Amino acid sequence: MDKHPVSTTEVRVACDAIQLVGDLAMPADPHGIVVFAHGSGSGRHSSRNRAVARRLQDAGLATLLLDLLTPEEDSVDQRTRHLRFDIPLLSRRMEAATAWVDQQQALRAVPLGYFGASTGSAAALIAAARLGRRVGAVVSRGGRPDLAGPAVLAAVTAPTLLVVGADDTEVLALNTTAFEHLRAPRRLSVIPGATHLFEEPGTLEAAAGQAVDWFTQHLVRQAQPA
Repeated sequence: MDKHPVSTTEVRVACDAIQLVGDLAMPADPHGIVVFAHGSGSGRHSSRNRAVARRLQDAGLATLLLDLLTPEEDSVDQRTRHLRFDIPLLSRRMEAATAWVDQQQALRAVPLGYFGASTGSAAALIAAARLGRRVGAVVSRGGRPDLAGPAVLAAVTAPTLLVVGADDTEVLALNTTAFEHLRAPRRLSVIPGATHLFEEPGTLEAAAGQAVDWFTQHLVRQAQPA
């Protein structure tokens, strides 16, 4: 795979009365952009999501890794663990991030996708259902798409890939049920030997490779002239 020179900038995304902090990584002339939805106490510094983002950047895709909670909210959530499950809040912030992307001259015309992990997957799918065709593809890694609800899953139009570890049995069962409610082009990929955090050798790389393939198929194809 060819590697593309990438510039990284810290950005601020306005949502309601707060400012969210993110890292925008831009290859020259990106084929698309992938906005990351973190969950379960994670944020833009997640080593796993950054590893996936680097693979996407190498494929010519811009990435936006955003803290969906402010530092103050994250401090509260570390004690209470309730904001990470506030899916409506997280999904509104994904929509705000998408609106921010559409205000950037270099990005407003490029295809856009979402990458969600854990509870962030539900937030990404809700935002994708609300924004319709603006979201060209969704990938969920070890996610909780079930938290989006059957009606929302059925309303998603973006091609959706659910990646789950074979040994993450509870989450695999939840993903299998959620998969049945999706009506858009979809695939459920089970990574052998992987548990919830994809910490086993080679498993995160396998998940990242599938994300690259999915976004390349569904976003890069949109960017190419007919």
